[in-house]
Amino acid sequence: MLTADDLAQLTLFADVPPAEIARLAASCPDIHLTAGEYAMHEGDDRALYIVLSGMLEVVKLMDGVPRVIGKRGPGQLLGEVPMTMGTPFLGGGRAVEPSRVMRIEPRQYYELAANFPSVAQKVNEKARERMGGLQGLATEAPTAKVVMLGHRWDTACHDLRRFLARNQIAFDWAAPDAPDLASRWKGPKLGEADWPAVRLADGTVMVKPATRELARRLGLQTHATHGLYDTIIIGGGPAGLAAAVYGASEGLSALVVEREAPGGQAGTSSRIENYLGFPHGVSGDELASRALQQARRLGAEILVTRNIERIDLDTRCIHMDGGDVVQARSLILATGVSWRRLQIEGFDRLIGKGIYYGAARSEASSTQGLDVHLIGAGNSAGQAALFFANHARSVTLLVRGDSLEKGMSHYLIEQLRNKSNVAVALHSEVLGVHGTDHLTAIDLADRKSGDVRRVDCGGLFVFIGADAQTEWLPEEIARDQRGYVLTGSDVVKAGRWSEPKRDPFLLETSVPGVFACGDVRLSPVKRVASAVGEGSMAIAFTHQFLQLGR
Repeated sequence: MLTADDLAQLTLFADVPPAEIARLAASCPDIHLTAGEYAMHEGDDRALYIVLSGMLEVVKLMDGVPRVIGKRGPGQLLGEVPMTMGTPFLGGGRAVEPSRVMRIEPRQYYELAANFPSVAQKVNEKARERMGGLQGLATEAPTAKVVMLGHRWDTACHDLRRFLARNQIAFDWAAPDAPDLASRWKGPKLGEADWPAVRLADGTVMVKPATRELARRLGLQTHATHGLYDTIIIGGGPAGLAAAVYGASEGLSALVVEREAPGGQAGTSSRIENYLGFPHGVSGDELASRALQQARRLGAEILVTRNIERIDLDTRCIHMDGGDVVQARSLILATGVSWRRLQIEGFDRLIGKGIYYGAARSEASSTQGLDVHLIGAGNSAGQAALFFANHARSVTLLVRGDSLEKGMSHYLIEQLRNKSNVAVALHSEVLGVHGTDHLTAIDLADRKSGDVRRVDCGGLFVFIGADAQTEWLPEEIARDQRGYVLTGSDVVKAGRWSEPKRDPFLLETSVPGVFACGDVRLSPVKRVASAVGEGSMAIAFTHQFLQLGR
C-alpha cells in the first residue's frame, strides 16, 4: 500500500500539501510488477504512472516488431503524453526488473492539476519533451526485416510476399530490373535461377527459401514448446484466434496451429465495415494483427507454416508435417473455408500472376493505374472493389446475376455507386484468360445476348464463395455432403452421437471433446463477428468438457 512518505519524495508533488499527498496515497493503486510484466499496453486508455522503484521500458510495435523506445526509472513518469493530449497510450510500459509503480486516474490527475498548477506544468513540460522524441521516431525511415529480390510475375516471389505481408513482417521487394536495385539489394549478385532470394536484417541471404525456414529465421513460432495442451485449436482465423484469446485468458494452455498466417480468409479482406467497435471499419489483416498480439500476450502459442496430416482421436494427438506430434485434452476445429475455384482453361497457370483469390491489402500496389476486374456479388467483392478503386484506374464488378441486391449489403451498394471509377457489369461471365507470363486480357460473355468480347485486364480477383476443406478429418467426425462439420443437435439428428450419458454441447462434434466453430461448422451464418463469438463459446464448452474428468 502506498504511503505519504512514498509520494513526498517525488518532485512532481513538491508543491502539494501533505494532506493532499496523504489522500492520493490512500486512493491510488500501488502496482508491483515482475520482470517482463506490463503496467500498461499500447492502446490502453490514458492514465498517469510514476515509477517508485525498479525500471520500466517503453515498448512500441513498429512494422510488426516490438521496439524499446525509452526507459523510465524511479521518480519518472509514463503517460504524460496521453494525459496531456487525451489519447490512448502510444506504447506499452514493461518492467525490466521487479518494479513498483503508482497509477493516477484521469479524474484524479485533472483535479490535482486544477488545484496545483505546478503539477500540470511539470507534466506538460515532460509531455513536450516526449513528443519531440516521438517526432524523431516518426521521421525515421522504416527498417525492413527482409529485402526480397524476385520477378513481379514469379509465383514463388508472389507467395513469399503474401506470406510476409500476412504475418506482419516489414519487407522491401526489389525487382531485378529496378533502376535503384544496387542501393536496395545489398546481397551478392544472383542470377535468375536463384530468384526469389531474401536478405535478412543480419545479412543472411536465403535463395528460394522455404516459408517455414524463413519463418523460423524471422522469429515466428513453428514448433510447439510442450507435448500436451489443454486445447489445440486447428486454424488461426477469427474463430481460432478468439478461442486462443479466451482460452489463454481463462487459464487453459492453448496451442493454435495455422498453415499460413493468422487471420484466415478474413485476413485477406480489404475492409470489414460492420464489425462491432470499429465505426470506420477495419481491414482483415489489422483485425488479425490485434487478435494475434492479444492471444500471444495472454500466453497462447501460435504456430505458423504447419499442416496437420492426421488426427488420432483415441489419444487426441495431432500429427503435423515434419513428424511433430502434440497431444491435447480437447480439440477445436476452426479451419474455416477455402475460396471456391474457377474451372477455366489457363486459369491456374496465371494464379499469382494477375489472377488472385480474395484481395489482400498487399495486392494494392500491383493494381496501381490498371483496369482490374472482380468476379462476385457478395460483400467481400464489394469491399474489395471499394479498396481497389483507390489504386486502380478502373474497377469492374462482374456479376452473373441481374442485380447486386441479392447478395450484397445495402450500405456497400450505395458506396459503390458513389465511386466514379467503379462499374458493375451484370449478366457477365469470364470464359477465358490470356497472357504469357502474366494476365493481360479476359474473354467476357454477356449471358443475355450471348456476345463474347475480349477486354484488357490488369488484374482479376475472384470472390465466388467458399467451401469447407475437411476431407482430411477422421471419418468419426460427422460432416454434411459439402464437408461442413456437424455440431450439437445436428449431430443427434444425423444419428452420430454415441455418448449415452449426456447430449453434445452446442459446438461439440460427433466426437466428445472435439469442438468446431466459425465457417467450417454447419451454420447459415458466415460472418466474422459470429466466428469470434463461436470461438469464445467453444472455450466455455471446452471448460465444461474438461470438468467431466475425461
